[in-house]
Amino acid sequence: MATTERTDPYLDFRFHVEMDALTVGGFSSVSGLEHQMEPEEYEEGGNNRFTHKLPARFTQPNVELQRGITDSTDLWEWVSDAREGVVRRDTVWLHLMNTVGEQKLTWRFIRAYPVRWAGPEFSADQGSVAIETLELAHEGFTLVE
Repeated sequence: MATTERTDPYLDFRFHVEMDALTVGGFSSVSGLEHQMEPEEYEEGGNNRFTHKLPARFTQPNVELQRGITDSTDLWEWVSDAREGVVRRDTVWLHLMNTVGEQKLTWRFIRAYPVRWAGPEFSADQGSVAIETLELAHEGFTLVE
């Protein structure tokens, strides 16, 4: 009887990330899903009562993903390539899963690439999961229906 090994600790994870239709893992924490408009201020000559605030561009912070380290090296290789000057921009899909593993919402990050990777903190007196953090810059994201 053939058995397959699972490399991700999926039990508590509710997010799955895909790049080019390849699932790269289950994640326990995702932050940076935010849009913010930065209004442009215009000071009208002779008007000291207020400043006009005009709609301007939206900005988005980098998105940060955290997961338990596994045998998969896909993310590490992506970061290593960028460090060597080969910055590969990918469409990254973030799928929110419910408790039974059904996909509920999906966000698509446009032209994302890694800007930071942080490894785990090791402590012999704690039995916690070794966590890696990946930070991605991107050119915006959308909610896919």
